[in-house]
Amino acid sequence: MRLIILGPPGAGKGTQATRIAEQYSIPAISTGDIFRANIRNATELGVKVKELLAAGKYVPDDITNSIVEMRLREPDAVEGFLLDGYPRTTDQVRALDEMLERSGHALDKVLELTVDVDEVVSRLLKRAEIEGRADDTEEVIRERMRVYAEETAPLSKVYRDRGLLVEVDGMGDIDEVTQRLFAALGS
Repeated sequence: MRLIILGPPGAGKGTQATRIAEQYSIPAISTGDIFRANIRNATELGVKVKELLAAGKYVPDDITNSIVEMRLREPDAVEGFLLDGYPRTTDQVRALDEMLERSGHALDKVLELTVDVDEVVSRLLKRAEIEGRADDTEEVIRERMRVYAEETAPLSKVYRDRGLLVEVDGMGDIDEVTQRLFAALGS
């Protein structure tokens, strides 16, 4: 199964991606996790993206596309995957389309978690406290929400027009949201 999970930062994509990946025995691929690991390890990529993420900005498409393409070529992703945090722009959608076409595959579904903005801000501020994430200040969170609405939300229309988008209520208990997602996937 080849999936994408969409939703604003703090919608619960990472938590739900892990559960879906386990259910379907596919890797959950999070560009955010890849970037944060590179920052922690002070790699060349990490140095490049640290400043961008701290300001609530996105990493340029060429870097992100390259990282995703390399990851999708790894053996565990050949039979399927769940992308979390990618694509974020229509240019990235085109790049992903090309990657999938080259491999002879297509997406099965695009899941979109819908949540209340104030709830997302509250969730991310709590996460910042627990995990010590310097990039999760209220100002940065609200900037990410603005950028998400401007650049990423239009992807919903692209995937809706293709008949791939399934909107799922991301509010409530984690287990309830998981059950809604599984139902949307037919399991």
